[in-house]
Amino acid sequence: MSNGFGSWTPSPLYNLPKISAPIIQNLPHIQFLDQLMDLEKGKKPSEQAAACRIMQAKDKLITLQPVVRACVFLATAVAAVIMGLNKQSYTTVVAIVGTRPVTQTFTAKFKDTPAFVFFVIANAIASGYNLMVLVTRRILQRRVQSLSVHLLDMVILTLLATGSATAASMAQLGKNGNLHARWNPICDKFGSFCNHGGIALVSSFIGVALMLALNLLSAAANSPRSNKNYGMLY
Repeated sequence: MSNGFGSWTPSPLYNLPKISAPIIQNLPHIQFLDQLMDLEKGKKPSEQAAACRIMQAKDKLITLQPVVRACVFLATAVAAVIMGLNKQSYTTVVAIVGTRPVTQTFTAKFKDTPAFVFFVIANAIASGYNLMVLVTRRILQRRVQSLSVHLLDMVILTLLATGSATAASMAQLGKNGNLHARWNPICDKFGSFCNHGGIALVSSFIGVALMLALNLLSAAANSPRSNKNYGMLY
């Protein structure tokens, strides 16, 4: 095309179909400019649409993580407190001297079983860690810091699952005993202790399941593929 001062070639942007003003007003300004730049660079609209969908899904995953983490904190804190305060005394007659019975009081508490002590420590560490991440999550936005949190999440998941499984095995032994070793069950005498321990175990296993879901969400949000597609918009 000649304008009297030489010839020039119109930009590909001039070949775009006309877009009515109401449609432009309904689109976000930055997204509209990105679409024009992508079209000028020769990118396919389908690629940009796929990148937008991935970016939106990633934002949803990032938004969902604090909610799941708060639930993990509550579940593990409840488990640690219930098991840590779990204690019951039982009084029974052990002998009769003449006509006078001799009684003895037995006390069941979590400190007497190393598995329950480990259970309380694991849940306390998990609850404290998740609370710390919730408080400092605004300064943990960079990718390197997010990956560090993801690695620590896996460590906490392993610790929490190990503590819960260990305590569950001891709880099963206390409830059913072991006939081969001649270990009698104790839950028939310490019913409240066993019931409170069962509630703590259920709460802890809920924390394990939520912690696993949190690791999956974090892995999806920090996956190289999602970050690569996210960068297609820039």
